[in-house]
Amino acid sequence: MDPLTILIADDNPKDFEFLEQLVQGLEVPCQIERAHNGKIALEKAQRLDTPLVISDIQMPELNGIEFARALWEQKPMARIIFWSQYKDEMYVRALTSIVPPETVYGYVLKSNTRERIASAVQTVLIDEQCWIDPEVRKVQGRAGHRQTALSDIEYEALVDISLGLTDNLIAQRRYLSRRGVQSRLNTLYTKLGLDQEQFHSEKFGDAFNLRNRAVSVALRRGLINAFELEHEEEELQGWLKKFRSSKRV
Repeated sequence: MDPLTILIADDNPKDFEFLEQLVQGLEVPCQIERAHNGKIALEKAQRLDTPLVISDIQMPELNGIEFARALWEQKPMARIIFWSQYKDEMYVRALTSIVPPETVYGYVLKSNTRERIASAVQTVLIDEQCWIDPEVRKVQGRAGHRQTALSDIEYEALVDISLGLTDNLIAQRRYLSRRGVQSRLNTLYTKLGLDQEQFHSEKFGDAFNLRNRAVSVALRRGLINAFELEHEEEELQGWLKKFRSSKRV
């Protein structure tokens, strides 16, 4: 029996070493490919007939979700197990929207025991069955509930206020009217469970700044994090550069 090729995508040398030893202990012979960022992982996975991948979520160049989206567009039967220290709702939400029908995948947290991580890898890559960490399933429930799950538009609004954009700048960036921006934000506040009347009294006025409160709640839910906001900031700076150039013409 020819050995299976398993691609490990992780930029942390210690994590790679751990996974390499774990894969060598699987029930079938395996050879290992390594990628230290998402872009290289995609290039290597594209050359495999049926890619079998263990991928970190937070990686340079392309994060694990972006890598998976690009790979599944070309090879929908690729089997990927995401292993991460994060169960952030932003990742679970994004992943739910990109998994192709009938695709086998997994999500296991790094906090698990070695035996449990090995079982998850075996289940997904060898036995061809999905394996989702119980802690991640809880987040999936919230991310999939219509009263609490954010739409793409609402998530976009959350990113904009997390970056500190005013209503005017959001309107320019998203091709909206100010009223359209405020409508999106009000819907976002509702999804985050922010009762605007609760934060207002006749004597004291507004008790909270709703934008700041929304960011606080989103951070606790894992809808945003510093790692991904760095990427969003880069995109914003690129847009601002084009926006300023257009105003000078």
